[in-house]
Amino acid sequence: MNKIKLIGEIGINHNGDMNLCKKLIDSAVVAGFDYVKFQKRTPEICVPEEQKNIPRETPWGTMTYIDYKHKIEFEKDEYDEIDRYCKSKGIKWFASVWDEVSVEFMSNYNDITKIPSALITDLELGKKAREKFKYLIISTGMSTETQIKNAFESFNPNVMMHTNSTYPTPVEELNLNYINWLKDNYDCEIGYSGHEYGLVTTFATAVLGVTWIERHITIDRTLWGSDHLASLEPIGMIKLVKGIRDIEKSLGEYSQREIFSGELKKLNSLRK
Repeated sequence: MNKIKLIGEIGINHNGDMNLCKKLIDSAVVAGFDYVKFQKRTPEICVPEEQKNIPRETPWGTMTYIDYKHKIEFEKDEYDEIDRYCKSKGIKWFASVWDEVSVEFMSNYNDITKIPSALITDLELGKKAREKFKYLIISTGMSTETQIKNAFESFNPNVMMHTNSTYPTPVEELNLNYINWLKDNYDCEIGYSGHEYGLVTTFATAVLGVTWIERHITIDRTLWGSDHLASLEPIGMIKLVKGIRDIEKSLGEYSQREIFSGELKKLNSLRK
């Protein structure tokens, strides 16, 4: 069985603070994630005009929404440091891209990227990302089957991740069987990006045959910011990775029953 690739989604949980960012990277390394992932936006493009000057209460005081988005957005100096730091720690990294300027920017660092659920209907963005990156992931949250099919046919992603974009997602709305639908209907790798509380339902996706799993990560779920509450804290990260790796080991092979070496002693003592 191929090893499931595990992504620790830092996103914007660094809150624009490089020290916090490095703590998140360190936690992902300790837990054993394969990747950490960020989100890259150009605020002038991504923030709607009518929202740019709306006041926003932040830990840094009251500021306009556009100023807040700039405050938490990492740029070249920060990503240069992220690149250096991740290499020094032996963990891979990449970012979701939210606009075409960000596609160009992130293509200088990695050959992998992701189009977030909110933007899989932006076919031009998807095509641009397909041109610039060897490996393209998309998420399916908030989308109809027609929209998902259009995205798949327009920019041929390598991975489609089943996602419910409610933060946090009620378990009764996860619809994990949709993973089987994706496997049966799309010729690509299938993954899962979870926003639910707990780990049990994420573990279930490993048995359903996903090859990628992503969960948001944080140092502390009580930190200020929109994504922290639905994120895993360090102990949860460790439990997730260990659980997934144990499931992989336990599944074994699809084959006829064989007697394992540990059973032989019992066989000799119990069977007549």
